Amino acid sequence: MTLSASSTPRRIAATVLTAGALVSAAALPASAHDHDRHPSRAQVVISDVRADSPGRDDGSNRSLNAEWVELTNRGRHAVNLDGWTLRSSDGHRYRFDDVRLAGRATVRVHTGHGRDTRTDLYQDRRDYVWDNYTDTATLRDSRGRTVDTESWGRGHRHHHRR
Repeated sequence: MTLSASSTPRRIAATVLTAGALVSAAALPASAHDHDRHPSRAQVVISDVRADSPGRDDGSNRSLNAEWVELTNRGRHAVNLDGWTLRSSDGHRYRFDDVRLAGRATVRVHTGHGRDTRTDLYQDRRDYVWDNYTDTATLRDSRGRTVDTESWGRGHRHHHRR
């Protein structure tokens, strides 16, 4: 069998395209699986902090709940926060129990008492957690690894992601 000059380039192009499609198909499950192996890279971050509730710090539940830390899942997939902790520099610790943060969703963790929803969680405390002037919020996963920190004080904010 003889090949014409025009059919050889077409066969080479078809072979290259087929090989490229096979390599791409094999790479997709590997990258998806890699995401599952690194839950701390799930893109959950401390997205905002209100350490100083508006008005006087009178210790009322309303004032306590105006003090909060916001967490945002920047990824597409939900993240199970069960066993994760949010801690202040003074050692105040909030442990997440049975909380799943949807993809591209945000939840506020309030200091005072309230009824937990998918957008608001409550620490059920009677005292303030976050220092108005200088403090650090640290988010750790269920294995104790630091996922994100947010610090404030001395006229500036500092954010550190792992």
